[in-house]
Amino acid sequence: MTNYGTIPTSSSPSANLEYISRAKDRIKAGLSTRRPWKMLYNFRSFGLPASFKDAIGRVRTNAAYFRMNYAIVILVILFLSLLWHPISLIVYIVMAVVWLFFYFLRDEPLVVLGHTIDDRIVLVVLAVLTIGSLLFTNATTNILVSVLVGAAVVVVHAAFRKTDDLFLDEENTGLMTTTGVGAGSSSS
Repeated sequence: MTNYGTIPTSSSPSANLEYISRAKDRIKAGLSTRRPWKMLYNFRSFGLPASFKDAIGRVRTNAAYFRMNYAIVILVILFLSLLWHPISLIVYIVMAVVWLFFYFLRDEPLVVLGHTIDDRIVLVVLAVLTIGSLLFTNATTNILVSVLVGAAVVVVHAAFRKTDDLFLDEENTGLMTTTGVGAGSSSS
């Protein structure tokens, strides 16, 4: 007997829930690298660097340590600058969703026509598509200025924030600190 007028159900509703659960777990894992905002804006941790070399060292250390926070700051500045360009804002949101599905939330390699696509190629293609689509919305100057302002805010913060209170994990940050010969450090 056929049931006319009924809405067919998905063959596996648990598969959809599993995908959403995995997506939430991956987003949480990605955001877990974010440092607490109180630590980023601890006013007692700010001071003038002793030299240009010290400022560069601070920028490198803070950029590695606060990587996710700095990315969020730049993206928020870009988002705020696009509020006056609704078409660009829509494109920005659409491209963010595309990035989520094709880059951040994938568990398996991307396969097109039976060929596995390398993640670096996916990254480059998505970056070119994002930049190209945003530039076609006639907000080029606005986008470039907001990214430069965001980068300037990050570099100034990183140069003036002391690194003494940071607990660096060299494996996670990618930093290689040099101590000992010529470093002028003594252990007592």
